[in-house]
Amino acid sequence: MGKNNRATILVVDDEYGVRQSFKMVLKDQYNVLLASTGEEALHIFMKNAVDLILLDIRMPDADGMDLLRKLKQTDPNTEIIMVTAVREVQTAVRAIKLGAYEYILKPFVVDDVLTLISRALEKRNLLREVTYLRGELKRYKPFERMVGKNKRMRDTFDLISIISKSEGAVLVQGESGTGKELVARAIHNLSPRCNEPFVVINCSAIPATLMESELFGHNKGAFTGASHTTLGKLEIASTGTVLLDDVDNLDIRMQGKLLRVLQEKEFDRVGSTKVIKVDARFVATSNKDLKGLISRGEFREDLFYRLNVFPITLPPLRERKGDVPLLLSYFLKLNGERTGKPPKRFSKGAMQALKGYDWPGNVRELQNLVERLCAITKNSVIGLEDISSSNIGKGKIKNMVLKEAVHEFERQYIAEVLENVKGNRKRAAEILGIHRNTLLVKINELGLNS
Repeated sequence: MGKNNRATILVVDDEYGVRQSFKMVLKDQYNVLLASTGEEALHIFMKNAVDLILLDIRMPDADGMDLLRKLKQTDPNTEIIMVTAVREVQTAVRAIKLGAYEYILKPFVVDDVLTLISRALEKRNLLREVTYLRGELKRYKPFERMVGKNKRMRDTFDLISIISKSEGAVLVQGESGTGKELVARAIHNLSPRCNEPFVVINCSAIPATLMESELFGHNKGAFTGASHTTLGKLEIASTGTVLLDDVDNLDIRMQGKLLRVLQEKEFDRVGSTKVIKVDARFVATSNKDLKGLISRGEFREDLFYRLNVFPITLPPLRERKGDVPLLLSYFLKLNGERTGKPPKRFSKGAMQALKGYDWPGNVRELQNLVERLCAITKNSVIGLEDISSSNIGKGKIKNMVLKEAVHEFERQYIAEVLENVKGNRKRAAEILGIHRNTLLVKINELGLNS
């Protein structure tokens, strides 16, 4: 493991011999920092990302218990092991009640020390992993890999394979529903960081007032309602990958703070001055014209170039309609696996109709349609009449050409969804699998405003 990926241990003891003994024992496995006084320990702790502290109970300028409280108040997630003489065992036990992980007796046994440190760091890593997994469990993963044989998609797959081995930031652009997050996940899964967390920050869903805390975390008491210290997404990511989804939604102030993280590889929690190092790789996505936003002063040009080291642009589905049958077959198979039922298939007429459709919601819209049709269609073959029947009567489409029938189906389906959600366009867009702006355009085009 590289030195930058090793845990950092701060040894705090006023005895030179003890400090050097710990250093000799730990230096092969960990980054070791040394402090001979409480003041020096606090200074080092505030300037470095420390994972674990070996803290002597008796210091010349500070009481070990008071120092323990200060360190835990600054960062409750740092593990602290007290170092004590046999006569101070009762004091060490009280320290554990205040948040210390365990205590070591002088003179210490090397194997016991290494075992205890390993367990303490394992606990810290487990806490970070649990926090990360809790967030991941809330996310619905629609599918695990990208599908496509179109040349532009094959070129994209090749590019992902190449850049996944590098460390530079990636900017993935494309319309909503084209699979930008899948690209980010593929880059992570193919990278040397694949066993580290993949942390998603949804910049469009988090209010601007909460974004700083979401990214950087906050200390207890940092603001009204901050009842406990919370890890930010960047700290959870550690040495993994951070996805800045819809990065164009960040306000200018947060763009500046993010730029500092990209440049300096460090940040501090809200309500704290302690510097936390971050070694994560960044992938950002956007469905907007970022250069247009830059010209209007809505997006920082320097941040754009920091993120745009490796640019990827995904084509909309209407520009790769040859992939529609492949995608339909894939989602039919996936639906069958999820439900435990034999996969259904589309009739030739239904397949032709869907190939002729422009898919304004792109792959996400196609996936949602397949899921819906599999649920409401009784037969094993989904026909053209199944695509239209729940919204358009057979008599109504009998004399229509295919394009008109698809248009009428779309109009009535969107109207029905809007009616079911009582006109809530945000919710309707989520159900339809399209961006809210796309829905507004469709409403105007289809005459659904009245």
